[in-house]
Amino acid sequence: MATVPTQIRIDENVKADASELLNELGLDMSTAVNMFLRQLIIHNGLPFSVTAPRYKQEVLDAVDEAKRLSRDPNTKHYASFAEAMEDLDL
Repeated sequence: MATVPTQIRIDENVKADASELLNELGLDMSTAVNMFLRQLIIHNGLPFSVTAPRYKQEVLDAVDEAKRLSRDPNTKHYASFAEAMEDLDL
């Protein structure tokens, strides 16, 4: 089967998050896009339901910030909740 190069524009944060997840699944972006397109054809439409988010934008922003901080090597990390509480020195 012949393949053709295709170019798409993706938000860089979305691409980074998706690439990380796909890597954990043993997939690359090209394979994932091909899987999506095949499912699109099989379902004769989107292979999932499209709905508005249930969460306020501020909650979604907080989740994005938490993800960013969890990947930042300069952010202090704790092995347990108790260790974090000790650091607070309450």
